Amino acid sequence: MGHGFGELAKVRGIVTHKISPFEQRAFANVISKGIPNTLRRIRSQVFIVAPRHERVKICFCTDLDKSVLISNFEKRGWVQVTADDDWNFYWAGTGTCRNIFSVDSGYRMHDNQLINHFPNHYELSRKDLLVKNIKRYRKDLERDGNPLAEKTEANIPGGSKYLYLDFIPITFVLPADYNMFVEEYRKNPQSTWIMKPCGKSQGAGIFLINKLSKLKRWSREAKTSFHPQIGKESYVISRYIENPLLIGGKKFDLRLYVLVTSFRPLKAYLFRLGFCRFCTVKYDTSVTELDNMYVHLTNVSVQKHGGEYNNHHGGKWSVQNLRLYLEGTRGKEVTDKLFGSITWLIVHSLKAVSSVMASDRHCFECYGYDIIIDNTLKPWLVEVNASPSLTSTTANDRILKYKLIDNILNIVLPPDGVPDVRWNKIPSPDMLGNFDLLIDEEIAAQDDNMQNSNNGKHRSNNNRWK
Repeated sequence: MGHGFGELAKVRGIVTHKISPFEQRAFANVISKGIPNTLRRIRSQVFIVAPRHERVKICFCTDLDKSVLISNFEKRGWVQVTADDDWNFYWAGTGTCRNIFSVDSGYRMHDNQLINHFPNHYELSRKDLLVKNIKRYRKDLERDGNPLAEKTEANIPGGSKYLYLDFIPITFVLPADYNMFVEEYRKNPQSTWIMKPCGKSQGAGIFLINKLSKLKRWSREAKTSFHPQIGKESYVISRYIENPLLIGGKKFDLRLYVLVTSFRPLKAYLFRLGFCRFCTVKYDTSVTELDNMYVHLTNVSVQKHGGEYNNHHGGKWSVQNLRLYLEGTRGKEVTDKLFGSITWLIVHSLKAVSSVMASDRHCFECYGYDIIIDNTLKPWLVEVNASPSLTSTTANDRILKYKLIDNILNIVLPPDGVPDVRWNKIPSPDMLGNFDLLIDEEIAAQDDNMQNSNNGKHRSNNNRWK
């Protein structure tokens, strides 16, 4: 809803009536961009009608000069072109994607083009919108009486919590939620909070606070007002996970890759070759170490500047090694429960945005999920990245990311390897590689219909004997 001509626009659960931008300016750019765009689409379709036994020329374009991308594309015999040429596959930056889908660009994608971002991917990857969407999702389920939104008793310490959807730390968006944050802070003034700018990544602008005065002092020094009507740049402030699971005395998080090929119906896959990212300095909650990012932030972009950084392994550990370690130290049952909870967390974070995401069939997206595990083996979603780094810091890192891109291409492309949005986006199991299917609502609906059909036949046959 809200993505076609004259449709209602649904924005994060709020239904509003508006005129489509195409209806407002029905003939905008018709000469300067409309006619050239039409000619481009006609030219691009010419090769598609060639006999299937002839080799089809696939043209790719990319903003990123990354060897794991280029080598994968060239291995398939694809030809690199510029953004101004006719292309079939574009591995773009998020800014380029926004420009392509902008109404003012006048660009219309044809059936044989794919691009690696959804138009409003920020609903999941921008920190403040992720929090808002998850909160709305829980409220919607609660309003509908869905058992997934069940809560604990309100009189327990810490207040009522969601039993099944409690996977993000208590979080507020500043400056809008400043007063609510202060109210929550005063309930437990000994707690530590972590502050992050909404639109930045790789650890930029992050700091910890354990006193309200520190936040106010920072606001004055940064000349950033927390008055809801004055503040411009948004931040999220979250309860810091002060009891992280430690290995070798060091804090770590998980980087997991999740591929989404459609949001409606939701189709998502989890890459098995994720990894842990370790801090280089042992964990310490003392006040003196509160500003030491080598203790608290696991981002490689931060840790690689530390004196203890290891260039050989890059401070990384495979998910498989983590699982073996946990099975040996905590037991298989609780380890299986942990990994099941991680899968649950990912699926419901995607469901939280599926209704507001523009699910364009030309799009797919690989998200980088950052997850922290606490010492009770409870996973917490920290953030989701729309452009996870493809830079290789070690030899193993390069092998992993090469496989990641290769497996993504195998899943998003039809069996003949030619981009085509008319394909049903259901790859054969042997094309998944190192990906596991997380959810496919289309297949699930087909299975349900088949089961209902079989049950109906069974009842009908039984009725004959009555």
